[in-house]
Amino acid sequence: MGSKRQPWWRWLVDLAGILVLVCAVHAWQTRTVAHGAAPDFDGVLLDGTPVRLSDLRGRPLLLQFWASWCPICRLEQGSIEAIARDHSVLTVAIDAGGSGAVRTFLQQQGLDYPVVHDPDGRIAGSYGIRGVPASFILDPAGNIRFAEVGYTTGTGLRLRLWWAGLATGT
Repeated sequence: MGSKRQPWWRWLVDLAGILVLVCAVHAWQTRTVAHGAAPDFDGVLLDGTPVRLSDLRGRPLLLQFWASWCPICRLEQGSIEAIARDHSVLTVAIDAGGSGAVRTFLQQQGLDYPVVHDPDGRIAGSYGIRGVPASFILDPAGNIRFAEVGYTTGTGLRLRLWWAGLATGT
């Protein structure tokens, strides 16, 4: 006997169930992260340049929290590097080691994007981060438009950056 095909509406129900599950996981993962206006902070890039988040307003920004010991973060590094060539990007390394260790990691991986070292977790704490990687898309006014915890594709990040600029007319 041949197998009976499921009706199209059954596939639709299954797809809706998967969508609900994905949305529930996202809501649980981002339950503690900052929303609304992005908490401002001062930091120093690994090259010694001082940076203030509020000075980066004016166009959409990807704010990425990561750690060199995180395998998922390593999977995203190539995407972050590519996005940094076309968009404003600021990353925050939460490694407990010194800035030299973070710098060495970046060199070994062939990465060259702006990094603020946050060894004590002060910046990450102000964003409510409990796990990495964590990505925030800020609109040109400095408001958090999207927050993701866990792996996010480069295409997904680019679309969110585009949407943050579109939603504010930039």
